[in-house]
Amino acid sequence: MDSAQAIPNILKPETDLLFGELLVSKGLINRDELTEVLNAQCEKGGRLGEILLRLKILNDETITGALAEHLSMEYIPFDGDVSKINMDIARLLPESIARRFCLVVMGEADDKVIVAMADPLNVVAIDTITLKMKRQIKAAVSSPREIQRAIDLIYHGSDIEEQRLRDLVEIEVGNEDDGILVEEDEDVDIGSEVAASNPPVIRFVDLLLSQAVKSRASDIHIEPQEKSTIVRMRIDGMLRSMVPPAKRMQAAVTARIKILSQMDIAERRLPQDGRFKIKALGRDIDVRVSAIPTIYGEKVVMRILDASAIDLNLDQLGFESGSLDEFKHMLSQPHGIIIVTGPTGSGKSTTLYSALNYLKDPTKNITTVENPVEYRLAGINQIQVKPEIQLDFAKCLRAILRQDPDIVLIGEIRDKETVEIAIKASLTGHLVLSTFHTNDAPSAISRMVYMGVERYLLASSLNLIIAQRLVRRICECCKEPVSLDEETLKRLKINYEQAIDSVFYHGRGCQACGGAGYFGRMPIFEFLAIDKDMRERIIAGDSEAQIRTASQQKGYGGLLESGVSNILKGLTTAEEVLRVTFG
Repeated sequence: MDSAQAIPNILKPETDLLFGELLVSKGLINRDELTEVLNAQCEKGGRLGEILLRLKILNDETITGALAEHLSMEYIPFDGDVSKINMDIARLLPESIARRFCLVVMGEADDKVIVAMADPLNVVAIDTITLKMKRQIKAAVSSPREIQRAIDLIYHGSDIEEQRLRDLVEIEVGNEDDGILVEEDEDVDIGSEVAASNPPVIRFVDLLLSQAVKSRASDIHIEPQEKSTIVRMRIDGMLRSMVPPAKRMQAAVTARIKILSQMDIAERRLPQDGRFKIKALGRDIDVRVSAIPTIYGEKVVMRILDASAIDLNLDQLGFESGSLDEFKHMLSQPHGIIIVTGPTGSGKSTTLYSALNYLKDPTKNITTVENPVEYRLAGINQIQVKPEIQLDFAKCLRAILRQDPDIVLIGEIRDKETVEIAIKASLTGHLVLSTFHTNDAPSAISRMVYMGVERYLLASSLNLIIAQRLVRRICECCKEPVSLDEETLKRLKINYEQAIDSVFYHGRGCQACGGAGYFGRMPIFEFLAIDKDMRERIIAGDSEAQIRTASQQKGYGGLLESGVSNILKGLTTAEEVLRVTFG
């Protein structure tokens, strides 16, 4: 829903002025702003609330709160806190009706059903709900944005799939205890294609994948134990336990996943890899699968690659304005190497793909070499490395340099041969982007020197090294102020004056974030720009500590400083920054 059209047309034109006067009296806008809005209304039409949103004078929650007061109705601010909603009662109303009229059922009080509505004067909506719920309705006001989010949580929350999984597992455990499945399948290999085709097994795998997508999980781990099976999902970088299948279903579930991934289900002694696609929430999602043998059976890990959920916008990544300008300046250079370094799962690929998206231009030939290709970008030539046929990074890079490239992305620098070809490419007029696995930016230089690369080659080819980590964002639904003890402030290098002038936050945990207190992740960065001084230091053999100190003297902070900046903005917590930067 467009924010400029979020506030419904529920006021008559002659009452707009009265509503405007209310906003002025409450100090939400001044007289000049009201005059500006009324003039815009005369020129282009529309309701007062719509114009306030369009001009970004007020947000929709503020306008909705004032509107509720103007109409003498209750205002229900969700703040994303779905604990205010009685899910059992809310789900009695079909989702189609909730979306059609932009409303949600909150619960009941005094023998009436309380309904939060974007348009509480919509008589058709009230009549429709009254007939459907067979109860008297008490209308309240809430903002359309909050209602839309509540609808998603009510009708598509991961708790629905979790309950379905629990119900399915309980049925299977009951059948196992009764000996029903044993009698039916006693001559069938429980890890065979026949067992994997059982409806309960298919249903379990489908629900597991659906729950993972709705929970924003990046990985699903299915781990066999001696007398049970453990299922965990990695959400915002942390593993959480989920509903496991009945032990009897374990081999069949594994076989089902292997069939989907086009693996050999008869081979249970060797590791295997595969992939398949699913459609969830109207999106095509790639699933990469890895199976390895353990003493209690095969462990399966599924990587969920939801490319449509990733915003490859360089401006939205989370760079400080100065760092973003520096990054764009380096990307505008015609040649050189830009490296993004960090551990697995730190968002390096997303940063580089965002950079490619920014660089994408019909006048440039951009080619990538990856293993695997995680995101597909139109207008870019992407090559998948295939070690089984000796198609490795080095061989691909040599071929690419004969293809007249302007920009080359190397999925990962793994060995001396690859980095030497990258340096050769940069020195012959190509911009090279790649990833590396080191703890921070200065150590990337030391690692490449250790690999045998000459310092003068590094100094002449490197443009920028960015170290990156992902920290969890505080859940906006349960965000609240918190005090930090002296020891924590000391570790964060926050002085007393800063602490006094700042407000620190954490998430108390709610249904929206699954009790974690966090929802989503954001990157923190360390920049190491290779200017003339840095090139001389690299050639002279300066240590990591000396290079880091010199970089900080130029105004580039480290990962901790970047994390603290986001703490002071109220975006993440002290515990999260300390966990990521100090382990």
